Amino acid sequence: MAIHPTAIVSSGAELHPSCEIGPYAIIGPRVRMGPGNTVGAHAVVEGNTTLGTGNRIFAHAVVGAPPQDLKYRGEDTRLEMGDGNMVREFASVHTGTVGGGGVTRFANQCLIMASAHVAHDVQLGDRCIVATFCALAGHVEAEDGVIFGGVSAVQQFSRIGRLAYVGGITGVNMDVAPYLMVSGPRGEVMGVNLIGLQRAGFTEEQIGRVKNAYKIVFRSKLPLQEALAQVRAEMGGHPEIAHWVKFIEGSERGIMR
Repeated sequence: MAIHPTAIVSSGAELHPSCEIGPYAIIGPRVRMGPGNTVGAHAVVEGNTTLGTGNRIFAHAVVGAPPQDLKYRGEDTRLEMGDGNMVREFASVHTGTVGGGGVTRFANQCLIMASAHVAHDVQLGDRCIVATFCALAGHVEAEDGVIFGGVSAVQQFSRIGRLAYVGGITGVNMDVAPYLMVSGPRGEVMGVNLIGLQRAGFTEEQIGRVKNAYKIVFRSKLPLQEALAQVRAEMGGHPEIAHWVKFIEGSERGIMR
C-alpha cells in the first residue's frame, strides 16, 4: 500500500493493500476501499463510504461528506461506489439521508468532472458523465449512459432515462425520457440522442423505432396516454421501446416535452 507520509488515514479505515493515498489526503474511519483505488492530494474521503475496485478520487475532491439537508441529524447513511469511477478535482459527493433510502449510489465507470456536485440519495447507473459545475440535487436518478452537460442543474427527485443527454446550462425540473436530448434554461426536448444511441451500439432498426416512437409521443397532437398506447401496439414488443414506454408511464413528476 502506498500512503504518502503526510496523508491521514484513520485507524478504522479498511483499505486494500493495492490502494494509493496521496499527499495530505484524509481517509475517515468508516471508509472501505477495494483493490486499486487511488486518492489524490488533499482529497477527503469520509463517512460510511464503500469504494469497489479501481476508482480514482482526484485532488481536492470531497467524497462521502454529510448531506446538505436541514433534516439530516447525523444518521448513519452511506455512499456506495462500484468499479472504475472517477471523481475529478474539487467535486463533491454526499452520503444519503434516511428519508431518501439512506444511500447515494454510483454503479460503474461514471465520471464526475471538476467542481460538479452529486447530492444525497442520487442514484447513477453505469457510465454516467456529470460535467464540470453540473449540480444533481437530492434523490435524482439517472439510468445507464446519461450525460449531463456543464453548468446544468437537475431538480430533486427528477429521473433521467437511459442514454439521455442533458445539454450544458440546462435546467431540468421534470423527468427526461430515455434516448432524448434536452437543452436550454427550461430544459426543452430537442430530439433523439442519435450519437449517443450509435455509440451505445444501437442498430439502425432500433434507432428507427426510437425515432418513430418519439414522433408519436412528442411531435403528434395525441394525448399522452393515447400516444403511448399507439407506440406500445406498434413497437412495444421490442425491448428498447418497452423500456421507453415503461419509463414514461412510471413518471410521477411528469415528462419534459
